[in-house]
Amino acid sequence: MHPLSAALGLMLAVAPLAGGRTFEADQRAIPRVRRAFEAREAELRRRFTAAGAPFPPAAIYLRAFKREAELELWAVAASGRYVRVETIPICATSGALGPKRREGDGQVPEGFYRVVHFNPLSEYHLSLGIDYPNALDRLRGERRPGSAIYLHGDCVTIGCIPLTDPRIEEVYVAAVLARSGGQASIFVHIFPARLTDAGMVALESEHAAAPELLRFWRNLKQGFDRFERTGRPPKAEAGRDGVYRFR
Repeated sequence: MHPLSAALGLMLAVAPLAGGRTFEADQRAIPRVRRAFEAREAELRRRFTAAGAPFPPAAIYLRAFKREAELELWAVAASGRYVRVETIPICATSGALGPKRREGDGQVPEGFYRVVHFNPLSEYHLSLGIDYPNALDRLRGERRPGSAIYLHGDCVTIGCIPLTDPRIEEVYVAAVLARSGGQASIFVHIFPARLTDAGMVALESEHAAAPELLRFWRNLKQGFDRFERTGRPPKAEAGRDGVYRFR
């Protein structure tokens, strides 16, 4: 990610807006984002409505599965539970199943994150940066765990989550609308695979010689199961023992 672009993305994500402007209005003033709204907003409205979620969204949630190469876009419904709006193919990958622990390992992180950067001038069309390394990554990773992990376009990656340009436009527009509507934390949860009971059994069979990795995945499964049960993304916190706690 180009440093200037990343810096501007951070500024747009966190700086207070003057003169009563909205985050959406400031983003739409950028030509690349304006074109994304023009191309994708009507179809997004149709998909949200079909899923039973309001549009513009009050809140969204992103859930990624590395083995299946899928990113799910969820939105909160009037009931307070989240409904799935669409499942988007992840169009390229790097590394293997398992968390990212060091700079340059090519791994896509696994764990519980949130969007912290909106980058409308990305070298990879549009991008959303997540807060990797989070507290648990810093605790369990090496001295230099790496950084600058994004969901982005252009369908290339070394450790990020790449989508085609039309699909990152959809996700970016939905995120801008949710952020502008007041959602301070957009959660992005990244799993090695769908951690259903059957999915966990498959991982345990394939990685029986890696007990520490399996303990990590069982911890991720607790968060996966909580969302499946409640329909609400869990808030994950890192314990000093290197294990996620959920509330």
